[in-house]
Amino acid sequence: MDFRIQGLAPEPFMRLYGLPDGELAKLNAKRYTVDEQPGFPDRIELRDAEPGETVILANYVHQPADTPYRASHAVYVREWAKRRFDAINELPTVLRIRQISVRAFSSSHWMIDAELCAGEDLEPLIQRLLSNPGVDYLQLHFAKRGCYAARVERS
Repeated sequence: MDFRIQGLAPEPFMRLYGLPDGELAKLNAKRYTVDEQPGFPDRIELRDAEPGETVILANYVHQPADTPYRASHAVYVREWAKRRFDAINELPTVLRIRQISVRAFSSSHWMIDAELCAGEDLEPLIQRLLSNPGVDYLQLHFAKRGCYAARVERS
């Protein structure tokens, strides 16, 4: 079964690009200069930002539906990122090298299954969860800090 992984759309974050640190703080966001790799996974391009690049830590509502699973969490976005990752049957390295929490949701946004796996084992888990006809989409989270990583759906 083919699957599609998408990073976050950059548009909601572009208003933060280039803002002075004080203005970012008023918006509950913070700029970091990357000093190690891996360590700052960008949610737009789905890659680890490189040393010297800047990322912005901001809150993102990754589950906006009006269910008990409504949720938001901190995410890094690479400052000035403009093109979201969007690929079929391709797992970016940023997902392959980390522990991933996979959450399966129905079309009414209720969680119906969940698993934890090493990133290297992610593809067969995606295949298995998407083979359930009751699953509409998956959300991937970086297990260590619980941060939203990406969305997966059938292609």
